[in-house]
Amino acid sequence: MKIYFDNNATTPVDPQVKEAMDPFLSGLFANPSSPYESGGQVRRLVEQARCHMAQLLGTRSEREIIFTSGGTESNNTAIRSALKLFPHKKKIITSAVEHSSVKNLCEHLSKEGYHVVSVGVSKAGSFNWNQLIESLGDDVAIVSVMWANNETGVLFPIQDIGRELKRRNILFHVDAVQAIGKIPIHLNKMEIDYLSFSAHKIHGPKGIGALYVREGSPFQAFILGGRQERDRRAGTENVAGIIGLAKALELSQDFTPSPPPLKGREDSAKVRGGSAILLGGKGEGKINQISILRNKLEEELVARVDVSFINGKAEARIPNTTNITIPGIEAETFLIRLSQLGIEASSGSACLTGALEPSHVLMAMGHSRELASSSLRFSLSRLTTTEQIDYALEVVPKLVCELRKLNEVENFPPPLWGRTKVGG
Repeated sequence: MKIYFDNNATTPVDPQVKEAMDPFLSGLFANPSSPYESGGQVRRLVEQARCHMAQLLGTRSEREIIFTSGGTESNNTAIRSALKLFPHKKKIITSAVEHSSVKNLCEHLSKEGYHVVSVGVSKAGSFNWNQLIESLGDDVAIVSVMWANNETGVLFPIQDIGRELKRRNILFHVDAVQAIGKIPIHLNKMEIDYLSFSAHKIHGPKGIGALYVREGSPFQAFILGGRQERDRRAGTENVAGIIGLAKALELSQDFTPSPPPLKGREDSAKVRGGSAILLGGKGEGKINQISILRNKLEEELVARVDVSFINGKAEARIPNTTNITIPGIEAETFLIRLSQLGIEASSGSACLTGALEPSHVLMAMGHSRELASSSLRFSLSRLTTTEQIDYALEVVPKLVCELRKLNEVENFPPPLWGRTKVGG
């Protein structure tokens, strides 16, 4: 038996997505920039896909969608575009828990003379609103914040941040790679200038993504060359990938509920446990099923594994993500053994695999290095079954017991987790 619980890293391609892509890997192979009929036919289909995506995301126009190679390129493009257009503005505001494609870019830019402010988070993972407000000023080139954290699933108050930045005329970029297909998004109703997303997180192919650029927002191309994407992103289009992205986005709408009534920040801050994203809409039942399975996994793991706790549980989250700290284990060893037992999970971002450092997300939430290195992420999908959850609930507690006993032998006297309550 092989069970896959690492869908925040990537998802299997949906058969309907593969079927939609197949013609563009054989008969419809022409370059969409070519002047002859077969090239024109492919160009028309690419533009149809763009229009379809724009409708699904609620944009003003299909011209607001630029195809890229994925989330990392989209994130880099948005941030660097703002810096090129406003060279006199030397401050970048982001959060302390961003994906490495934003975090590492900002660290690099800090060496080039930019002042990077990383807004902190609470122990539960919530965004530090007051620190953001204190950091805003005329010297800010762009604010770049993720919508849903890839490790904990915690949602940030994007609607509120957008309104505040719009009032101050500051550009706003959102990394929505983990949010697309999991929460309702209608871009025309939000104050977002740039938004990144990727196909392979929503059962689409790898190597294709998009950047939303709000009409009227300043933009300068990051990749130069040919005149593709209306001079905004050079390079021959990944046509099969574009078709796959459009189909994956379409299918994801069946798993995305309609949004709840808009509330002010004070009201929305009271919503806990992800319930805000489970109200109404055609996707309610399906997305709620994922949430039910996630909640079962969390509740029973905490009940069966002493002193374990869920990271971000007190905050609104996307419905598929569990990040659990299990004192007394070492995550890397645990995941290897877990894989041998047929369960594939992770300790955080797939982009950090092989890194010796503990999760920067959990460290930002106040965890010690030891606790951050004892944390696991289980990310589910619409393919996850009750039987898979039941198997995990049978295997994980037994493996924890096995490794904790081994640690007791190697670390005498008994470690802290065996002598006192650990909380999160």
